[in-house]
Amino acid sequence: MKPEEILRIVDAIHRDKNIDKEIVFQAIESALVTALTRQYGEQSQISITINRVDGRLTGTRDDVEIDTQELSGRIGAQTAKQVIIQKIREAERDAIHDEYEEQIGQMVSGVVTRCEGAAATVSLGATETILPRSEQIPGENYHPNERIRATIFEVRKVGSRVKIILSRIRPQLVQRLFEQEIPEIADGVIEIRAISREPGYRSKVAVISSDARVDCVGACVGVRGNRIKNIVEELGGERIDIVRWSDDLQVLVPNALQPAEVDEVILCQMLGRGIVLVREDQLSLAIGRRGQNVRLASKLCGWDIEIMTREELDQQIGRAVTGYSSIAGLDESVAEKLVGEGFLSYDDLSVIEPGDLMEIGGLSAEAVDAIVLEAEKRASLAEVAAADERRKQREQDRITKATADADAADLLAASLIAVAATDLPAEQAVLPGAVAAEGGVGAPVGDM
Repeated sequence: MKPEEILRIVDAIHRDKNIDKEIVFQAIESALVTALTRQYGEQSQISITINRVDGRLTGTRDDVEIDTQELSGRIGAQTAKQVIIQKIREAERDAIHDEYEEQIGQMVSGVVTRCEGAAATVSLGATETILPRSEQIPGENYHPNERIRATIFEVRKVGSRVKIILSRIRPQLVQRLFEQEIPEIADGVIEIRAISREPGYRSKVAVISSDARVDCVGACVGVRGNRIKNIVEELGGERIDIVRWSDDLQVLVPNALQPAEVDEVILCQMLGRGIVLVREDQLSLAIGRRGQNVRLASKLCGWDIEIMTREELDQQIGRAVTGYSSIAGLDESVAEKLVGEGFLSYDDLSVIEPGDLMEIGGLSAEAVDAIVLEAEKRASLAEVAAADERRKQREQDRITKATADADAADLLAASLIAVAATDLPAEQAVLPGAVAAEGGVGAPVGDM
């Protein structure tokens, strides 16, 4: 290969494939080493270097310099070409991999080119990506030539190709959409501190403003909701709650549970749990449909949140004190201290740090081990009992439903018979419950 030919190849690949010239030079050097090794045998130690300025080749075999003409003559043109193409493809694959790996979590816009099964192939221009069913918002369907936005979720090498996985269900998509739609977020005046999401259904976004003059919640919602509306539409109607962030959990937790009204937040530092007290009429609103509101609030705050009324808390406290006091080595005063720290069940006690229990109760290590072991046993028994209760409840629900279905069927049958009777001539009509006449024919109304 002539020096000018090498430089021409490097420059062409650099321009056409957008691959760094140094990577191309290294690929050609590697290809030449491979080609020479095939000529001289695997036992030979071969080194090839290309001058980056003039394209001249220098090389050694077993530390002996190889003549330049020998380099050109020994290497079969076809062999060298095949190896170089292979190396360039590998370099191209690596370049694509590195480019998109740096963009993981970033939002991209692409066009759906085809749908195969549940997955959609999305073109980002020169690169094809995959949006699998597992990363699609529930209920969404895509069609060829449809433009969609998603985040880059995963990039990996698969043989000679790069597989790029997109996602529309990750919190990063919500964040990127907010950055795009809300200028104050793009400018850094408003910061997104946390996002919790159940894709296709509901998200909570916690924001804070560095400028006291800027209302972070109002800026995100926009005039008449015009800003948040665009994001909701992009996410297929997903409900979005804007939450005012606070580093104080006593403030953040009630904010995260809105629109429910919270009476009190009790923080259990040792368990990382917050007990939230609400009125009876706020209980279902705070918990949300199928627990969605409290579940999202827990993720947003990073704490387990348990919703209950004050009456329910008082009952739990009473049961916990009584139960703990029945464990050998725990008297009522220690039980009350444990409850005061937020330990309200055997399950809570079974996961307590031994050092914490020793500090709270002034107990020995041996006593603590015995108490925790007993709590684990009782927690297991309680779980078995709860599972049995759930099974019984499911069975009762099944029986209730079957009974209701049977009653509905009887009522429907009676209604149909009554309707049919009104449509028949009087001499043919048979009233419901009429006694069958001899021969199996119902007694005519006129004969009764």
